[in-house]
Amino acid sequence: MEILYNVTMKITDVECHILLVHDLNKEATSSAQDDIVVFVHTDEGIVGVGETDVSPWVAKACIEAPGTHTMGLGLKEMLFGEDPRDTERLWEKLYTGSAMNGRRGALICALGALDMALWDIKGKAAGKPCWQLLGGKVKDRIVPYASLQPSGKSLAEYRDSLVAWAARAKEAGFRAAKVEVTLSGPYRHCGLNEPDEKMTEVVAAVRKSVGRDFVLIVDVQYTWSDAETAYRTLRDWKEFDIYFVETPLDIDNLREYARLHRMAPMAIAAGEWQTTRFEFIDLMDAGQIDVAQPDVGRVGGLTEALRVCALAAERGRRIVPHCWKTGISVAATAHLSAVTPHCPYFEYLPPRLCDSSLRRELVDEGLEFKDGTMALPRKPGLGVEVNPEALRRFKVG
Repeated sequence: MEILYNVTMKITDVECHILLVHDLNKEATSSAQDDIVVFVHTDEGIVGVGETDVSPWVAKACIEAPGTHTMGLGLKEMLFGEDPRDTERLWEKLYTGSAMNGRRGALICALGALDMALWDIKGKAAGKPCWQLLGGKVKDRIVPYASLQPSGKSLAEYRDSLVAWAARAKEAGFRAAKVEVTLSGPYRHCGLNEPDEKMTEVVAAVRKSVGRDFVLIVDVQYTWSDAETAYRTLRDWKEFDIYFVETPLDIDNLREYARLHRMAPMAIAAGEWQTTRFEFIDLMDAGQIDVAQPDVGRVGGLTEALRVCALAAERGRRIVPHCWKTGISVAATAHLSAVTPHCPYFEYLPPRLCDSSLRRELVDEGLEFKDGTMALPRKPGLGVEVNPEALRRFKVG
């Protein structure tokens, strides 16, 4: 049903759900195990849905906490009575009104979930998929890369797990995949603590398994402390034709990112944690990253993600969005990819290649995957449908 924009519509409620898988593994370093899903309700009966990739308990508090003064207002209370379709103005209202509490970090992630839901309403009200309202398509199909997370408590199990996942991704029709090769550092899997040369062994095994006609991305998850240390390993990866290496250094060490940009034989990517365009300006200008990776929910929603994409275009940088949640974020990221010409790939955690029941069961994302590409979403809004039974089953707060 199409609702004309001159018809008044008002937000009447914001509903937050905290979700958690029943077999939670705290050693897995995977936020696909939890979620916060928000529903924004309107007086026209249209409901928008959004999510974000941050602690769901923290995000819920950011949304529901009441304000006590003009620069510390609550996100939920600022939305009551507003027209949800006025997305850009509402983004600025929420950002400014919560500035003393937020400006960056978890509050912007919470704002991102709300903004995602507002765009869902906006599309549903217009009877159009969000990409048509975001600026119109610049491509006929979009290209996901399979995001693969290993398992195993020994180096051999870890390596063989990644090799198997990558082979399955290629067999499933993907043209590209990202593998997490994290054997040490803050994100090391299952307590592994292997020397850097073992990372090269894993990357070599994966490249051998998928062949040369497959795009390979490697996420090392903040493993190294400085550019020199990172380069001692990355220089050996030139022969493997890596499309980019993700987050090799502490994300606040922008000086070392700039040094590594000049040294490394492949592109350097980062941005999964960044909130707002302002942090991406620092990352691109001071950190000199080659590939910017805004996460739609974390960066501040579709409204802010569009601004980041525009800034990247001005600087000649590629956009490859981060996305590690359910089909809600996948759909939002697909809409962003559809309107971004300098976005060759976007991250996709395939339900059939994922061990998170929450990722597999919560949402029907409604995306058609064929020959390594996806058709643009066709349904109004984000185009997703939340499974109410799964929502009830995973809900813990």
